[in-house]
This record gives sequence, structure tokens and C-alpha cells, in this order.
Amino acid sequence: FHLTGIHLAPKEKLNIPVLFMPHAMKMYKAEVLVHARKENGENWTYEVSDGSRKDLNRNIFPAENGGIKGILWRYPVCGIPEAPQQKLVVVRCRARQRVEQRVEMLLMGVVPGANAVADARNSDTVDGDNSANTQEVKVTDGFSATAEFLYELQYQSNEIRSQLESLVGMHLVQKEWDTESGIVTLIFNVVFAPNKPMRNEATLMIQWTAGGAWKFPMQFIATEPEVDDVINIEAVGLNKESVVGFKLTSQTR
Repeated sequence: FHLTGIHLAPKEKLNIPVLFMPHAMKMYKAEVLVHARKENGENWTYEVSDGSRKDLNRNIFPAENGGIKGILWRYPVCGIPEAPQQKLVVVRCRARQRVEQRVEMLLMGVVPGANAVADARNSDTVDGDNSANTQEVKVTDGFSATAEFLYELQYQSNEIRSQLESLVGMHLVQKEWDTESGIVTLIFNVVFAPNKPMRNEATLMIQWTAGGAWKFPMQFIATEPEVDDVINIEAVGLNKESVVGFKLTSQTR
């Protein structure tokens, strides 16, 4: 859209509405241009050095007398579609035990050939054992500009991060891309080894470098641990104490 004739007082703020309605899971780019000039038609006086003239000429409109008759601000806008929140994934384990669970994540609406990063166009590797419409997808941990798909486990707070980060591990074991349906299937191996009963939540964030993001809520539940042992105390008589000794071993220093 195009707006003109907006009057601003000195130090007044201008809110520019930006509407984003994506039609596909790919990145959209735009640029918001704001052109300002004095209402009375006068020019700004400004001394431009030789070193800064090249960059300023792109964003100013010089006047014939050496002043500036207009200033242009450029605001790049990057639109990344985000899929609706997926169903909850629950990982359950008894405290002081370890569980491994395969979790399948389906990424809907992936558009083949829509790459925002030029180097990523050649990063796909085709698996000869799969069908013609299925290919492997390069996936890495963290957020890197060279990978196709990126994943990260996010936490609601630093407190939850400190409780879960050392107890949860995720590793991608299988990935497929069906180009006909636009569905990417990522299968993760989730390891959960809680040391005490808890119930915490996290979010698996998967992002496509060509645009698009998927969030998978996850809940980690640690139930009560198994009983270590049973202590039997035999009475030696009425109103007499009976004592049984047992050892406790600390897992840390």
C-alpha cells in the first residue's frame, strides 16, 4: 500500500502497519520506504564528506543549492510463516532411570525449490534407495545459515532450562522429503534421564532456511522412582528401642 501526506510534528512517532498473510511455507521479503521532506518546501543544510557521500546518495535527495530536499529510510521486512502449533509430545520416565523414545515430526507445506540461501540449493543429497519423489534433507543442530532445516529445543524459562538441559538429549536419526505432498518427515531419538520426579515443558523449534517454522510442544514427565529397599525392624520388647543400620551412597561429591 502507499500512504502520502502524513504530517509529523518534531519528535513525533509514526507507527507503520505491516500485514503478513503468507500463502506458502517459504520466506517472503519486502521493504518499507519512508520518504520525508519539509512541509514548507525548504531544504536541510548538511555537510557531506567524501567518504560518506556514496552511502548517503542512496537515501537522500540532494537539492541544487547543495542542501537536502528529501530523506529516504529503508526498512527491510522478512516474513517467515509459522505453522499452527502441533500436537503435544509426551516423554515419560521414572526418576533415576533412562528412556529412549523415537518421535516423528511432520513438517507440512514445504515447497520444493524455494531456497532463500543460494548455497543451500546444492546441499540436498539424493538417496538412491528411495523413490523418485523422496530425498534426504540436510539438518543440523542450532541455527546456521548454510543448512536446509535447523532444530533447537527451547525452554519457557532459564529455570526450566537448568532443570532439563542436562537431562534431555535429541538426535536426528531419519529424514525424508516427499516433494509431491510437500511433507518432510523428521524422526528424532529422544533421551530422557531424570534424577528426580518432575513435570516440565519445552518446545522443539524447527526452521527452514528458505522460510517457514514449525513448533512442537513437548512435555517431560518423571514419575516417582522405584523403592530402593525395604527396611525391616524387629521389636526386642515393649518400650525398648530396636535399631537397624543402612548405608546411603551419594551420586556426587
